[in-house]
Amino acid sequence: MFESLIGLVAIIALFVIISRQQSRIGLVERELGALRSLVLSGALPPATKSSEQTAADNVPADMAPAAAAAADIAPPEASEAVTVQAPATDTEDSTGEIVSGPWTAPEPAPKAVEPAELPGAAKVARQSDVETALGTRWAVWVGGIALALGGLFLIRYTIEAGIFGPGVRLAMAGVLGLVLVAGGEFIRRTGFKVPVQGAAGAYIPAILTAAGAFILFGTVYAAHGIYGFIGPALAFTLLGAIGVATIAAALVHGQALAGIGLVGAMVTPVLVASQAPSPWALFGYLAIVLAATGVIARMRDWKALMAAAFFGTGVWTILYMTDAPGANLSAILFIDAVTLAVLALVWLARRGDETGPARVFDWPSIVPGLFVAFSALGLSVDPVFAAAGDALPGAVILAALVAVALYRPLALPLVYTAGLATVLIYLGIIPPTSIASDFSGGALGVDGLPVATSNALTLRIGIALGLIFISAGFWAARRFAAGTRIRAASWAAWGVIVSLVILLALWFTFGNLDRDFVYAAAAALLVVIFAAGGEWIARAEEPPLKGGVAVSFALGGAAIAGLLLMHMAFDSGWTTILLGAAAIVPALATRWRAYPVLGWISVGAVIAVLGRIAFDPTIAGAGFLSRTPVFNWLLPGYGVPALAFGIAALQLARTTNGRPRLAMEAAAALFALLTLAMLVRHAMHGGVIDTGAMTLAEQSIYTLIAIGAGAILVAIDMRSPSSVLRYGSMAAGVASVAFIVVRHFVLLNPLFTDESTGRIPVFNLLFLAYLLPAMAAGGLALYTRDKRPKWYAQMLAVVAAALAFAYATLSVRRLFKGEFIGLWSGLGQLETYTYSALWLVIGVALLTAGVWLKSQVLRIASAALIAIAVLKVFIFDMSELEGVLRALSFIGLGAVLIGIGLFYQRLLTRAAKGT
Repeated sequence: MFESLIGLVAIIALFVIISRQQSRIGLVERELGALRSLVLSGALPPATKSSEQTAADNVPADMAPAAAAAADIAPPEASEAVTVQAPATDTEDSTGEIVSGPWTAPEPAPKAVEPAELPGAAKVARQSDVETALGTRWAVWVGGIALALGGLFLIRYTIEAGIFGPGVRLAMAGVLGLVLVAGGEFIRRTGFKVPVQGAAGAYIPAILTAAGAFILFGTVYAAHGIYGFIGPALAFTLLGAIGVATIAAALVHGQALAGIGLVGAMVTPVLVASQAPSPWALFGYLAIVLAATGVIARMRDWKALMAAAFFGTGVWTILYMTDAPGANLSAILFIDAVTLAVLALVWLARRGDETGPARVFDWPSIVPGLFVAFSALGLSVDPVFAAAGDALPGAVILAALVAVALYRPLALPLVYTAGLATVLIYLGIIPPTSIASDFSGGALGVDGLPVATSNALTLRIGIALGLIFISAGFWAARRFAAGTRIRAASWAAWGVIVSLVILLALWFTFGNLDRDFVYAAAAALLVVIFAAGGEWIARAEEPPLKGGVAVSFALGGAAIAGLLLMHMAFDSGWTTILLGAAAIVPALATRWRAYPVLGWISVGAVIAVLGRIAFDPTIAGAGFLSRTPVFNWLLPGYGVPALAFGIAALQLARTTNGRPRLAMEAAAALFALLTLAMLVRHAMHGGVIDTGAMTLAEQSIYTLIAIGAGAILVAIDMRSPSSVLRYGSMAAGVASVAFIVVRHFVLLNPLFTDESTGRIPVFNLLFLAYLLPAMAAGGLALYTRDKRPKWYAQMLAVVAAALAFAYATLSVRRLFKGEFIGLWSGLGQLETYTYSALWLVIGVALLTAGVWLKSQVLRIASAALIAIAVLKVFIFDMSELEGVLRALSFIGLGAVLIGIGLFYQRLLTRAAKGT
């Protein structure tokens, strides 16, 4: 069936090729006849005649004799004017030298200025692609496959027919394979230079050699695996020799043949089975194959072949390590050492200017870096290897990766793989959500199973690896700071990341999580080392002290180490306070160094403090928070960061004056607002900040924060305009208004919920929920009058007036009813009269403020409030009040209305005089 299919494909391909060739020959003959006619008539200018010669030169090699024959038909006078030169054949170049191998691209010929294409030229170009694919590439490849399968089918036929014995059949297959290899070499040596143009992938000598190698592989395997004529040692040797020889033959036949040989060499250990397999035989063989492949790939700069060789060796190493109890540590270390040696001494040897900015890294280095680092990870984490004390050799492998990356800068991926493996070792290579900690046992685990051995060796290895990464990382970062900045940043980043992760992991495993001055001292040492290292790197930059990415990583690491220092040395309350105060340090450092990262470190302190108060808003813990109003942990916990952020913002304004300054200003304002809100809430709740259902006090804090955030965003937008800040500030204002309308006035209103308003006369729930938001909304309305749309400021002004009205009204209610002001407790006559008088006073005040501020919104609000007061007096007071209170209510209302009328008449008179 398969043989019939191959024959059918070959017949179809041959038919298509013949038809295409005939049509092309006819087209060329017609166009040459047209050219001959033009030349004989003398209508063709000299420039066009030269283009004819160029067109003739571009005729493919198989059409050259026809072109020459057509030129010979011309008369002598025409032949002298137009000389058609047949191009050199594909068998030799202009000097007659035989050139072997498909990698030798011909020198580009100088292009002549050509006229417009003759009719039919575009059609020929379209036909040439299909023809080249069928006649040169597909036919050659199908032929090669057919030869390889033919050899196997021949063996199969002799078996089925019983013509020859097994030995003779294998000998015939071996002879066929050798004949194909010899045939490929014969064709190459007898003048075969390169395929025709457009068929570089159909190099016939290489395909014949590949088919022969394929048959030889099958013959040796059959002799061992099927018939048992040869033992495993001889079969292993022969298969390996065939694979290495095929890879070596690729020097003259191309990279594809090397890939075939490499696949055969890597599959050989699977094909040959042994009763007592030796790891040294396996890895010795792999070392030879890897070294041979490295030499050949280096000579031809075949990156894909080198990466494939590293991949095959790495896969064999990992597969061998899966048999942990029977794995030989020496063999694993040997193949890892060979891999790194081939990478550093063979593949990356003398590869141009490795310190220049042209190439940052060599991508095939990723493959050995991953597999070698993974083997080190297995030695350190696998329980069997760790129990045998193999964590130390694993650390040595990681150090070797760093050393090779230092020796060969193009091997930069080794730094990433070594750093990642180290981080995974000390974090337990598990998601944080599934970590179960048993600090008494000194181990981290998943579902009770340890993932890393925690002992003195782990501690010593961690310290050693941390020092290696710090020293190598900072030294390399300084080396590349003036040139390849990506390399410098990579080295500095991993030097910081690995050492910090190791410190954190060792602290969790061996230290005291409450307070540990030993690890705090180690963190302080890292702060000094990172800060000094950043300065050392910055002095090597071009221009010096620019503060590039590498310096940013170093100083950022110093900031994180300082954060760990505070957590290790101080309790919760002092950690929050000191974190806030620490924001001043990088801001002050901008006086001497204009590093861009310094301002962002201050912003990082803000984020750290926000995280701390989100985790524990009581600062020192609910059990340690004093009930004393104002003077408790809340004042320094929120106030000190607010003050520090303000000082940092002032300092940054004098030096960098960038976005970090704006962020610090926003943080200072936000924390100042939080300080006031938290102190009020603490006082109102009797010194307890509860976490139960949302109360009006809690919602008031959120409302104040929303209003404050809106004001902060407006201020930042005015200094650094941004559409995000503009719409964000308006969104914060709208959200605060929504909170007020829905929760302050309806859902959480103490008039409806009968919630306690507090025992303190002035600083109570009404002060926090109504008066403070009224002041904040009114101030924001004034601030945004000329900075935001008119409707936005008017909305805030109306809400501020409504809040002030609610505060005054509810305060009167509290004055008469006490701590609980629920609506169902009824109304007294004096209380009812007081509301009327109060609303009239508020209406007059709003009118005055509206005239003074030239605010139509306030004047309209005044009119609405007075109208409500009028309705109340005529509808409610008339029926509810008695005696003197009823009379005073109407007298007061009349006096106020007359006064308002006189006020407006005077205002209109002044306006008339002014006109």
